[in-house]
Amino acid sequence: MTQRPLRLGLLGGGPGSFIGAVHRMAAGLDGRFTLVAGAFSRSLDKSRAQAERWGVATDRAYDGIEAMLASEQARENGIEAIAIATPNDSHFAIAKAALEAGLPVICDKPMTATLAEAEALAPIVAASRQPFALTYTYTGYAMIREARARVAAGAIGRVRKITVDYPQGWLSDAIEGENMQAGWRTDPARAGAGGAIGDIGVHAFQLAEYVSGLQASELVADLPRVVPGRRLDDDCNILLRFAGDVPGVLTASQIATGERNGLRLRIYGDKGGLEWCHDAPGDLVLRWPDARSEIFHAGAPTLSPDAQRAIRLPSGHPEGFIEAFATLYSDFADAIHGISGRLDTVLPGIRDGLRSMRFVGCAVRSHDARAWLPFPGDPA
Repeated sequence: MTQRPLRLGLLGGGPGSFIGAVHRMAAGLDGRFTLVAGAFSRSLDKSRAQAERWGVATDRAYDGIEAMLASEQARENGIEAIAIATPNDSHFAIAKAALEAGLPVICDKPMTATLAEAEALAPIVAASRQPFALTYTYTGYAMIREARARVAAGAIGRVRKITVDYPQGWLSDAIEGENMQAGWRTDPARAGAGGAIGDIGVHAFQLAEYVSGLQASELVADLPRVVPGRRLDDDCNILLRFAGDVPGVLTASQIATGERNGLRLRIYGDKGGLEWCHDAPGDLVLRWPDARSEIFHAGAPTLSPDAQRAIRLPSGHPEGFIEAFATLYSDFADAIHGISGRLDTVLPGIRDGLRSMRFVGCAVRSHDARAWLPFPGDPA
């Protein structure tokens, strides 16, 4: 049965925003959502100006979640879901208000600014009985889902090493005073306890657990502040132990001069290894002990069902970041419509958010103590 697009309200996305525009494009790509309202800025004038640019009625532009909920819930055609694309320090309050108003929420990562907020949000999500999703973008790529399916099926045997590397170079210089994105990401009052680790390190960590199917059990972290005067880490070097005493290495940096967005995941088993790189996201490389390598391409008809769901074009036609983001929005729509399995299996949610915030907190404590620390366990 054809489903009409769900009416979406967006928080964030005002002038200078990167990820807000991505949410807007991704939400509409597969026709699952229509952006009908937004609090695009704390300034009502700026919010209305952005609404006009995006074709949203200016009387449905607001300056915050409270005004949006009060107006939209009085409409017959009010919003049916909330997307959060604001800086980290506002995630908790927005998500709490939306969930308590009975609205599903899709939120940018990290889930909150602090672990205390994350742990406070978990029972609110449970009590609301509404879908709650997180945009860990790379889990929307078809070949990441293929890698996950192959590891789970035992294609590379028992996992025995995990390596994930995420280098960027855009914060190689002290640009905080002139760049809005850099300003809030390096401000502990806005970003939380983690700088690079909270911005991109959580992507690397979540991806390692997502694809390997293993959870971290302990870690030791070095989180330097390389650029003089910087208040949060801008480089991360972390050793991990996963379940079954599997070793792991995670690096994430925003001062890797000349790097763009070079995320790379490698997982080695006792039968073979696999590699995925963001520079070629439509390829998955499997390596075998006889020196033979195989490359699997997105769009191939032999891929797993989860990978097939994330493909829109025939093999050889590249899909990228917006499409991966849109896959998460399509899964979110399925969860809202009650189509079973998506939120619990492939779409990141509250559990991923909690583990990522525990990862940041544990890594910061490990850096300060210069010691291996046990990874905080999930509550019973």
